[in-house]
Amino acid sequence: MMRIDAHHHLWDLTRRDQPWLDGAWAEPIRRSYALPDLVPHLAAHAVDATVLVQSSASYAETADLLAVAAGDGPVRGVVGWADLTDPGLAGVLAALPAGLVGIRHQVQDEPDPDWLTRPDVLRGLGAVAGAGLVYDLLVTPRELPAALAAVRALPELAFVLDHAAKPAVARGDWQPWAAGIADLARLPNVSCKLSGLVTEADWAAWRPPQILPYARHVLDAFGPERVLFGSDWPVCTLAAGYADVVALAEAATGHLTAAERSAVFGETAGRVYRVAAG
Repeated sequence: MMRIDAHHHLWDLTRRDQPWLDGAWAEPIRRSYALPDLVPHLAAHAVDATVLVQSSASYAETADLLAVAAGDGPVRGVVGWADLTDPGLAGVLAALPAGLVGIRHQVQDEPDPDWLTRPDVLRGLGAVAGAGLVYDLLVTPRELPAALAAVRALPELAFVLDHAAKPAVARGDWQPWAAGIADLARLPNVSCKLSGLVTEADWAAWRPPQILPYARHVLDAFGPERVLFGSDWPVCTLAAGYADVVALAEAATGHLTAAERSAVFGETAGRVYRVAAG
């Protein structure tokens, strides 16, 4: 079975800040992370390839991540950042090096919950589609209605929902998150990452039975052929180790067939991002 970790981060705090690491909560991960820090975890779990995802709104960071992907190692693609409101975005994307497979913006941090439906943003998303790239949706339940509208407006663009839209697992909230997931899943141009759920739970006291209903709702709604495993390393380490995240995903998919598990743990990511393990 080809295994792909479809969501992890690397950053170098000596080169640039990560503004979102903005409080005492972030102290455990407020350091630089390089590919050699991740590789032992991948080897321990037979992960063949990865997709490296942006963590700051910076073209310079995107260039650094693409340089990592161009070197030897497991990174087969980069989801970088771009300014969706830039009228010249199509030219910017065309000038970026090979290895870029998608674009992401921290929509969850925008004050306007309808940011994704702004005309300039929709124009930018059209440029992402025109470049043959995927768009990763980083949203919370607050922004799910706008995400749904954007996905409907751009059937030609492949969307990937990161972290299952961050349900409030720690509070046990179910609606309106569950309905929003079901609505998105009805649209064929969107897939969903099985990632990031441990950090939406109580970091110190979470247990699998608290998280598994959310993971299984994603699997039921999208089907294994549109679900991608992602570790969200090193952010996940605020609540769980890499091995814990893999074990949780394996528990969530334990009822699936071998072919369906292969889809979740690699084949879906390979198809959606057009990356290969070898």
